Amino acid sequence: MSPRPPNILLIIADDFGVHQLGCTTPGGTGFFQTPHLDRLAAEGVRFARAYATAPVCSPSRASLYTGLHPARLHLTDFIPGSQVTNPPLLTPAWQRGLPVSAVTLGDALKACGYATAHFGKWHLAADYNYQPGRPMDPESQGFDEVVVTRKPAADADPEADPHHIHTLTTRTIEFVTRTHPQPFFCVLAHNAVHRPEIAPAALIARHAARPGADAEVNRPVLAAMIEELDRATGRLLDALREAGRDRDTLVIFTADHGAFGASEQRKPLRGAKADLYEGGLRVPLLLRWPEQIGAGAVRDQVVSGADLFPTLLAAAGATIGAAGDGSNLWPAIRDGHHRFGREELCWHYPHYHHLGLAPAAAIRVGDFKLIEWFESALDSPGAKGPACELFFLAADPGETRDLSVEQPARRDALLHRLREWRHSVGAQEMQLNPAYDPGAPVWVVPPVDDRAPLEIS
Repeated sequence: MSPRPPNILLIIADDFGVHQLGCTTPGGTGFFQTPHLDRLAAEGVRFARAYATAPVCSPSRASLYTGLHPARLHLTDFIPGSQVTNPPLLTPAWQRGLPVSAVTLGDALKACGYATAHFGKWHLAADYNYQPGRPMDPESQGFDEVVVTRKPAADADPEADPHHIHTLTTRTIEFVTRTHPQPFFCVLAHNAVHRPEIAPAALIARHAARPGADAEVNRPVLAAMIEELDRATGRLLDALREAGRDRDTLVIFTADHGAFGASEQRKPLRGAKADLYEGGLRVPLLLRWPEQIGAGAVRDQVVSGADLFPTLLAAAGATIGAAGDGSNLWPAIRDGHHRFGREELCWHYPHYHHLGLAPAAAIRVGDFKLIEWFESALDSPGAKGPACELFFLAADPGETRDLSVEQPARRDALLHRLREWRHSVGAQEMQLNPAYDPGAPVWVVPPVDDRAPLEIS
């Protein structure tokens, strides 16, 4: 690493799938256009096979900030979770909030002398009603300057920056271009492109007129939101450059999980937010640090959000304490042929989600991926479909062909490894619901929004 610790700017988008980054499509020909993020990728390194550690926001963000898997933290669903009536399986008593005792990037980098800030979405407290300094809110996790935002109401004015994209970017620019006596660590956590999908009318109209626009995947309003997010990122990168801070600042762009949509859609990946197909888990991961990272590199190592914790601490020259669940990415950044000692990535989602399919877990080893569906695996009455699905991602990235019947030995071996992993991290397991009525419907609905008003300044 550099003899002087870098400034660190971590940008997190919400519900942003890897296919929504322009440079991931051949020649940038996809419907979603992100020229400023593409420039960031061209000036640094892009990990082409980066995964979130969970298909929903709170657990994924907890893992990004701590380097620990959501299953280990027992923080496995978005807070406060969906409301479920008559579930076939009982959800375990999971952790609703990131404990103050968990060491975050804010804690660790502040202890190394960094000035710290967190602007935007947090979603790791027990509820949405942010209070400065409250346990589980950002100030209790090592962040000194804080602005907390939430998604807008569905009827918010689309012309008035409803997702606070520009407000948060302006606040971030003020922080990162300010003179600091020490290096800074700043998180810009956007609410975009989470629903409600709202954008200025003129932008929506322009994207609606483009070839390829449709109502399901290439939604013009979503393209408009992504354009706003991309332009704001460009404004931030330009401000860093104009202030002479771009060369000593490590910039990271990623997302909490995959895009919102119908699970069975293939875009080109199958799946969406709230399930464990590739579309729900694959995210962009870009890193730029001109003093240490060569330009234009693409890495194909399989990596996860938990890897950012040890990676950023290594960049800062910090001593990494007890082993977490992430791997330091710097060897892979330096050498495209580097392979990590770990052989697998695993996911555990023991929840019913109002957008998702069913509770499940998954494991990827090499190019094979197995998904275990808990209802069928536990022989729940009324369960539909197989207990497991097996895919060979190298030849079938869209997960169209289930190999579980053709390759039973591989299926069983991966299932055994997945269950061993769950045991090793203390994952909470689901159980059959003795009160489940197969003749009655299962209702899964989002929680009632009882948030108090929140002023953004």
